[in-house]
Order: sequence, then structure tokens, then C-alpha cells
Amino acid sequence: MRYRRLAVLIAASLTPLALTAPTAQAATPAKPYDFNGDGRADLAIGAPAATVGGNKRAGAVSVVYGSSSGLKPSSYKVITQNSAGIPGTAQSDDEFGRSLASADLNRDGYADLVVGAPGEDVDEGTIVIVWGSKSGLSGGRTLINHDERGNDRYGQAVAAGDFTGDGMPEIATGTPGFYGLNFVSGPFTRTGDFGGGNGGSLAYATRPYSESYGIEYLSTGDVTGRGFDGLVVHGREKDTDDAVTTLVDGSIGNFTDWLVTLPSGYVSSVGDIDGDGYDDVAVGNHREASGDPAGAKGGRVSIRYSGPDGVDTSRAPLSLTQNTAGVPGTAETGDAFGSGVSLGDINGDGYADLAIGASGEDSGAGSVTVLYGSASGLTTKAAKTYTQNTAGVPGAGEKSDRFGSRTSLRDHSGDRRAELSVSAPGENAGDGALWSLRGTATGPKTSGAVSFGPSATGVSTSGSPRYGSVLGG
Repeated sequence: MRYRRLAVLIAASLTPLALTAPTAQAATPAKPYDFNGDGRADLAIGAPAATVGGNKRAGAVSVVYGSSSGLKPSSYKVITQNSAGIPGTAQSDDEFGRSLASADLNRDGYADLVVGAPGEDVDEGTIVIVWGSKSGLSGGRTLINHDERGNDRYGQAVAAGDFTGDGMPEIATGTPGFYGLNFVSGPFTRTGDFGGGNGGSLAYATRPYSESYGIEYLSTGDVTGRGFDGLVVHGREKDTDDAVTTLVDGSIGNFTDWLVTLPSGYVSSVGDIDGDGYDDVAVGNHREASGDPAGAKGGRVSIRYSGPDGVDTSRAPLSLTQNTAGVPGTAETGDAFGSGVSLGDINGDGYADLAIGASGEDSGAGSVTVLYGSASGLTTKAAKTYTQNTAGVPGAGEKSDRFGSRTSLRDHSGDRRAELSVSAPGENAGDGALWSLRGTATGPKTSGAVSFGPSATGVSTSGSPRYGSVLGG
């Protein structure tokens, strides 16, 4: 296995703070995005360009709760920095909702929401924890920034999980700057001190990360099958804008000693495609090969299968384009295949399936392609593409809708089958919209599909909010 060493800073600004006594903990922590503890995942929809209180690009997040019939848009919570109990004040260019993550941070049986606002205070940035409860999300606190002098645009990327295997959650943050990857350790409480923090730099990796772009995207999952999370880290290569992606194993040297090179891309998702107990990694690269050496005509998605040591080097990466045998469609310049990727079990067979967005398809109308997991890995058998022109899917595909910009596969109904949620931030001249299709034994069901825009869930359409630019859940 090929590892790359991280350069580390543990400076005075990053020294651990005193811990508070942990609150009473639930026997089993809630799964991510189950904010009200009903066993169904909820969906967080980011609109970082939303106008709030007359402030352009202040940003908002709508949370739509799950129900026995799937997502229920009439049951929602809109969160801004003007919401009661949420720290801060909505100001222009805050970009609240630019990044989203979830975990049961205080171990009370309800998942909590982590929201990044990298534009806060003229690009200093901030991160807010919003607490889950039996009645849903309410109240919050600001996540400490252990390195305020070094971390601009704090909250550009966030992830939450147990990255060290100690049974306690951590929050990972990505920023521009030399020390672009930072961690805050649990336990997390509604009041009192935070745990320790540390930070690392990828500036000396074989493919060093650009400090100006910083860490742009994070995803997480149990790639080693040891019961805790690895971290997939996305940025740009130094002196270029080419994608560079690595896997960080936080159990080795407390986040700071080793990383593994992955296929390069801009987004990723983690899930167990072949049912072997190790979460696999899907990486999306929507760019053309002329713009990024790891891209391809129309875009590319790469799969790395995992094993006990993380990436399984005995299995070659799987590369998928719209010219791959069995994948519907044809690769065309600008399709942006791989603009959104998500892994989840749509048909309830125990294998994670893959939803791939191609937001540039048909002059930006967009599409989503679903491929299925199996014991031998991802298969193109029964693969299908969905657009707004597919029978049963509400709406009509139009230029620049960007349907498929982001995708999400989570069980919003509690039937152990993931719903397919798809965003189109360009819908209605930049208002944006969200679609959700129920999972069934034969794949996503278009009949009864749910579609809604920002107005339905409390977000202003003033100034093109681009609702669905970010999906959490």
C-alpha cells in the first residue's frame, strides 16, 4: 500500500482544551441525519447563496424530515444565522450551508447537524453545531477554531465521525492555508469546553495540495471494517487546479501520519458495494481530460474497493464513463458525469448502489444514472438513467437546470431501502429544486416522486439561492 506522510503542526493555538464531563449517553448513538430519533434519515438541503433578511448570499439550510412515505416536505425546519438559538447573525456573503455533516455528537440518541459558513466575517469562516432532539433540530453552538490565525474560510468543508476508534466523535474541517486539515475532538456538549484539536498539512505530499484552494470536500466511512471512520480528502494539486484525493486513516498517529492516494476527483461517497464489511470509495471527477488529467470526456467516476488495510491494492480501480459498456448514454463534452455521487442500498439487497449525477447532460438539463452493487462489486446490469423527462418524474428538463449536481441515497422511510434524492440548483433561473424517488426492490420508483423548491421549505427565492447546491443526508 502506498502511503504519504503528513507534515504536522501542533502549536499553542492547537493545544487541547479542558474537557467537560460527558452528558448521559444513549446506548446506541443515532445514525447520521436522524435528527428526531425516529429511525428515518432526514435530508439537509444547503442553499449557501440564499438571501436572508435582505443579506445576499447569507445562506440557509432546509431540513426535510423523513416519514413512512419518504421525505415529507411539509415537515421541515429552515435554519439560518437569524434563526432563534443559532449563533451569529446573517450577513452578506456568509455562505451558511456551504458544507454539511452529521453525527450524534453528544451521544443522546439524536443526530446533530454541522453547518459550515466559510464567508463569515469576511472569509474568516465559522462552523455551527445544531442539536437534534425528539422534536427535531433546535438550538446550536459555534464550533471552536483552534487555529484562528491560520484558518481562513473555516467551514469550507466539514465531516463528522469517529476517526480514531476511541468511540467518541470528532469533527474534521477543511480550509485553505498551509494547515488545511483540522480536527476538533469530542465529547461535544451543548455548553462548556470543547475537547482537544490538532491540524495537519498536506503541503509536502508526493502530490502536494494547493494552499490557495485548500481542502474543498470531505467524506467519511468505515473503509477498514474496524468500526470507525476513514476520511476522504479532496483538494487541488499545488501549482495547478487539478484534483487530488487521499484517504486519511485517523487511527495511525492521531490523524497526522499517513495517507493513501485515491483516484482524483472533486466529490466522493463511501459505502459497502460488495457486502464484504469494508466500505468502498466512489470518487467523481466531472471535468474533461483537457482540464484535469484525471478527468475524461464527459466526466468520470472511479471506484476503489476496500479491505482490512483500507484500499485493497489487489483490486484495480474501476473507471466509469458514459462510454463504459452497460452504462446508459454516450460521453459528450460537458456532460459533467460525476458531478454528484452517492452510495446507498436502494433495493434492500444488502449491497450499496451508486447514483451518479451528470449535471451538464443535454446542455445542462442534467441526468442521474443508477448502478447496482453485488457480491462481485458494482455492476452495470439493470443500470438506468433518470431525467426530468423520465415518465413519472415531475417537471421538464431545461437548459441549465443542472439536475444531478448533487445526489443522496438514504433511507428516509425506514423500510431499509434508500430513497434517491437529486438536486438541480439551476432550476427556475437559479432558484433550485429537489426531487426524491422512493427505493423499491427493483430500484427507484418514479410514480409518487416528490419534488419541491426553496419556497416550500422556507427559503427565499430572492437573488437565486441555488437551493440544493449542497446535500447532507
